[in-house]
Amino acid sequence: MGKIDPKQVEVPAPGSPTLRNLVQAIAAGAEARDRGDAPAHDAIDLVRGVRLGAFRLPRPEGGGGASLADLFTLVIDLAEADSNIPHILRNHFGFVEKALRTTANPKYLRWLDLVRHGQIIGLGASELGIQDIGSGRGDTRLDPVGDGFALTGTKYYCTGNFYSDHILVNAQTPDGTPVAVLVPTDGDGVGVDDDWDGIGQRLTASGTTVFSGVRVPAEEVLVIGEEDVALPHQATFAQLYLTAIIAGILRNVVTDATALLRRRDRNFYHAVSAKPVEDPLLQQVVGRLASVAYVAEASVLRAAEALGAAFDTAIAGQPDPALFHEAALRTAKSKVVIDELALAAATQLYDLGGASAARKGTRLDRHWRNIRTISSHNPVSYKARALGDHIVNAAPLPNAAFF
Repeated sequence: MGKIDPKQVEVPAPGSPTLRNLVQAIAAGAEARDRGDAPAHDAIDLVRGVRLGAFRLPRPEGGGGASLADLFTLVIDLAEADSNIPHILRNHFGFVEKALRTTANPKYLRWLDLVRHGQIIGLGASELGIQDIGSGRGDTRLDPVGDGFALTGTKYYCTGNFYSDHILVNAQTPDGTPVAVLVPTDGDGVGVDDDWDGIGQRLTASGTTVFSGVRVPAEEVLVIGEEDVALPHQATFAQLYLTAIIAGILRNVVTDATALLRRRDRNFYHAVSAKPVEDPLLQQVVGRLASVAYVAEASVLRAAEALGAAFDTAIAGQPDPALFHEAALRTAKSKVVIDELALAAATQLYDLGGASAARKGTRLDRHWRNIRTISSHNPVSYKARALGDHIVNAAPLPNAAFF
């Protein structure tokens, strides 16, 4: 994709009419995309066209000037419109956060300029051969070739790469030095497959990316630990982002529940009211679903406040470990409760419609499938145990990926 001139296209500000119109346009095409009648590329092109990827960059620098809480509010809004779209963008926004905290590095400054011009950044991280999920850099290698390097390896679960302009890839040199490199998605030797076959989030193309001797200039190589220092609980952003998507899906559950109940014109013979919309038991179901959606959103935004405060200290150059720990605590607590409530809510939706709600044409099953797929990224049981160990024994929280 070509670059977009920041002087001609202004990034929508938080709460602006342009932003609301974008979300509405994405929502308008969601059903067709879910049926397979329209590609997700169309929605991503809308995102790219307004340079939404620069939402978090300061306005004087050509961005949207959004706070981290603003970003998570946007994620919830987008997830309500179509949960695939913010999921596709998760690795991009994660990249932007890291770059904003590392602006002293000229490579990150140059890469942020790509974002400023509307480019979308994907990620190549996960590999199947790593015993402890979330640790290590895998077998992807960066070998010296001439005055540059060659990248070779295979990454899996590459959400967003199919729609991205560049991919940040984790690798290691022959001597074991961990590095990250940025390569163009359409570069020679880069193969991005739309081979994701999950039960939910079907349009995220969370498939395989293969790098076959991809030439990488030296200036596109970042040495981890020297040029890019890890922050405490750096996976918190990605984890909270997924829970925010679930919060947006829950909003959609409430919308579908309301519409389902309103269009019913008959009730069970033993119901307490002849009209479904006047049935107090069915009203109670909708009320509970709305309450779950509210609690999920409030929990996500409360955690986002803590994470935003932590990120602000890192951007200022003095990261506060206590703030990062608090953000990790809130994020883990949110997931432990919201995953369970959300899956139950997606099931309770069917209590409003009887057998007719199970018709394929209603598409109501997409909520459960999408929530189940997103929540499977890391198990609740391990998070709950770590929280309990911390509360009872003051044990530190895990400080690696997937927590």
